[in-house]
Amino acid sequence: MTEPEPVVVLLTFPTDGDVSAFATALVRGGEAACVSVLPEGESVYWWDGAIERTRERQLIVKTTLDKVEALRRRVGALHPYDTPEFLVLRVIGGDERYLAWIQEATTSDRTDETGA
Repeated sequence: MTEPEPVVVLLTFPTDGDVSAFATALVRGGEAACVSVLPEGESVYWWDGAIERTRERQLIVKTTLDKVEALRRRVGALHPYDTPEFLVLRVIGGDERYLAWIQEATTSDRTDETGA
């Protein structure tokens, strides 16, 4: 049996949303080992025939390829956007210990020591 392949998923989240609760739900649900939430920035994009500008936060989700569909469903259920960013990037290389941690963290029990 092969080990699950680590991947990185890029998401954005509106600055007026509860990004902490969103990120926590992804980790607690086991769809992600870690969600890094970057500082607020501006996204400029084409939408419905016009250029839009939105303040957002970039999220970098570390997970495994076998968790991507479950993550996609969870994001679809929790994310406030109709069409959220969801880009899956394959990991080429990396520290073996860190990659092993991603694999372990996405398959372990989701109840932390505080019972949260």
